[in-house]
Amino acid sequence: MRIGILTSGGDCPGINATIRGVCKTAIHHYGMEVMGIHSGFQGLLTKDVELFTDKSLSGLLNMGGTILGTSREKPFKKGGMTEDGIHKPSLIVQNMAELGIDALVCIGGNGTQKTAAKFAAMGVNIVSVPKTIDNDIWGTDISFGFDTAVSIATDAIDRLHSTASSHKRVMVIEVMGHKAGWIALYSGMAGGGDIILLPEIPYNIESICDVIHNRVKRGKTYTIVVVAEGIKTDGKKRPAEYIAQKIEECTGIETRETVLGYIQRGGSPTPFDRNLSTRIGGHATELIANGEFGRMVAMKGDEISSIPLSEVAGKLKLVTESHDLIVQGRRMGICFG
Repeated sequence: MRIGILTSGGDCPGINATIRGVCKTAIHHYGMEVMGIHSGFQGLLTKDVELFTDKSLSGLLNMGGTILGTSREKPFKKGGMTEDGIHKPSLIVQNMAELGIDALVCIGGNGTQKTAAKFAAMGVNIVSVPKTIDNDIWGTDISFGFDTAVSIATDAIDRLHSTASSHKRVMVIEVMGHKAGWIALYSGMAGGGDIILLPEIPYNIESICDVIHNRVKRGKTYTIVVVAEGIKTDGKKRPAEYIAQKIEECTGIETRETVLGYIQRGGSPTPFDRNLSTRIGGHATELIANGEFGRMVAMKGDEISSIPLSEVAGKLKLVTESHDLIVQGRRMGICFG
């Protein structure tokens, strides 16, 4: 049996460890051939592929990024038609047949899961692996890359404490998360944030300023504010800049902002993410060996399982106000807006 593997969407710590988990399991345990597909679904349109060997999989466990490269190619977008009138999904199915690919492993985020579900509906033998630092893919408790991103963001917040304390300032740090505030919540709590703003929970700037004023009255000389990039603003400034300006205007306290940006997505994965990637990658290959297609590998508690791709497509896993970290945070006096 020959399987193909591709990575699509944004880069993320742990992708290479997942590729390694899929391919080594396929080669060593099941005796399969593995074909790496470059640049996501674009590589299936152009047949940009390579056959993997055990040697080509060396050194991947701790390597950031993706050795296969990635792209934002969405073959079903705009009806799936090119300007030349070629139906991209049909061309991909044809190219897979010509390349001798019996089954496909797709590693990607929400958009990739949606695309994989559409290929599954076309009858393609496909298995997907959830990949996102945002941890917002529905149906899995956690995705690889999230732990690494939280670790990086927490380290940054830790470092801002000393600067904020020295200068008696308010420090606003912006972390990733367009629609889901998982990174902001977990790093904000782990880093001792005083105010944590998430896209899922509305905030009131006057309430935030009252919290800061009350902290000053209690002898707290500085405040750490953690914001997700997806919180609502005036749309003209980055969230960190917007919040910092509003705080300084209403409190008169010197306020500075820091945008962490793509640093959260780069570099070596944490040991947790390496082990999670290894387990998830191995399970993806097991699904193929058992002929269980049209499914996404999922983490439920400490168990690796899978769910139908049709259940995942188009859904997001968002933070709710009943999450125990928010409940406990509020009991401790942390402001969520």
